[in-house]
Amino acid sequence: DILDRDALGRDAIVDSNMSESKGITVKDVDSHQFVVQYAAHLKKQGKIQLPELVDLMKTGVSKELAPYSDDWFYVRCAALARRLYIRQGTGVGAFSKVFGDKKRRGTLPGHFTKSSRGIIRNCLKQLERIGVVEKMPKEAGGRKITRQGQQDCDRIATEIYGASQ
Repeated sequence: DILDRDALGRDAIVDSNMSESKGITVKDVDSHQFVVQYAAHLKKQGKIQLPELVDLMKTGVSKELAPYSDDWFYVRCAALARRLYIRQGTGVGAFSKVFGDKKRRGTLPGHFTKSSRGIIRNCLKQLERIGVVEKMPKEAGGRKITRQGQQDCDRIATEIYGASQ
């Protein structure tokens, strides 16, 4: 044990093994690394069913083309799972605002547009089907991450944190 001063200048005893005893969560790792690794995990599992026209779908009205990456659906599912881990109770409408973008309108000024709610709803349904996400009670609305989903996310975050150390 080490005697140390906290942020307010008070003496505090700090355990030297504190970092080892603390659990690593999604909040402790880089969001981009987490989403990429969790998307690879979802793809490797093989439980998520891709929509029929996944190679032709645009992610919103502000986009001109479908995403170039073949794994974009898994990445979107992973990003939604991470967002729900951090803030439960978020619904499809709020996610469409989060993933929205500026629509370029030629000579007119750019204008914000929401992303496709159908894609977000489909991703959330797939995550519900594999047990990562569940619906919140009707009066609360939105969705939340399940215990199994939280454990999966924490395990991947621990792998990322261990690799970076």
